[in-house]
Amino acid sequence: MVTSPHEVTHRVFQDRPELLASVFRILNVPVAEKAAVEVVTPDVTEIRPLERRVDTVLRIQSPEDDFVLAIEAQGRRDPAKAASWTYYLAHLQAKYRRPALLLVVCRDQATAEWAAGPFRCGVNDWTALSTHPLVIGPGNVPVIVDWDEAAQNPTLAAFCALLHGPNGDEDPILEALAHAMGSLDQDDRTYFIQMLDIGLGDTLARHTWRQLMRNYFPGQGTIVEEYYLEGKAEGKAEGEAAGKAKALTESILHLLERRGISVSASARLLITSCTDLDTLNRWFDRAITTTNAENLFAEDQLKPTEQP
Repeated sequence: MVTSPHEVTHRVFQDRPELLASVFRILNVPVAEKAAVEVVTPDVTEIRPLERRVDTVLRIQSPEDDFVLAIEAQGRRDPAKAASWTYYLAHLQAKYRRPALLLVVCRDQATAEWAAGPFRCGVNDWTALSTHPLVIGPGNVPVIVDWDEAAQNPTLAAFCALLHGPNGDEDPILEALAHAMGSLDQDDRTYFIQMLDIGLGDTLARHTWRQLMRNYFPGQGTIVEEYYLEGKAEGKAEGEAAGKAKALTESILHLLERRGISVSASARLLITSCTDLDTLNRWFDRAITTTNAENLFAEDQLKPTEQP
């Protein structure tokens, strides 16, 4: 089933074709960096009852090259893809009468290693066709944590966050990208904020990203509308505020657990009993960098009381 994070993983190449130059460099594919990129139909249906559709199809043109690039976002191993991908390449090459390549975008390394193939079509020892996808994933996309590097190439930095964030490496990557947002115009900033909000899915990285955007750009964008403007609007039910507080307390505890920081019973009680959203947001921000759970409360003049 197609999911929102799935869509973001391949749609970014349609929306931000400049990303292809960085991806081709990573994969050592010799394509001109200033090649024109055209989005073409992903429909590769031939027989009406059997609809086939590639995630994204681009035509790459330069004085040196003219080829079709099929892009597939792949979240897990799928044995049926061997036949599908071979079909896509053969059909696109026949349809557009020019060479075709397949780029597979994976968000975990195990899937990326499988997707590299090759996928063989033939009988016994005879190979009629062999499909060799280009694969981009956590194993070959650089981790961008330098703020200046993120500002120089925000599209690649956002793509890096998209692939590495859900794997537990999100804090320094998202910090660098959040800082880079300040150098962008409003339209680009809004695009990247929403891209990561959708693309990170239901993960801790997504909550971290929302908190960073709330801190860097209060009052801007749909993420902040949810966490800042909407939360402060008059007439919100007390139950909604309580639900947000509960979600924040769970996020704080989960973040500390993921970072290997022990939480005493009294500190846990102090966190779970707090209902003030501003205080909880402040504690979450501190939980990103603290080395001791007790430090969450240091500047609030609160101290956990040890339980008998």
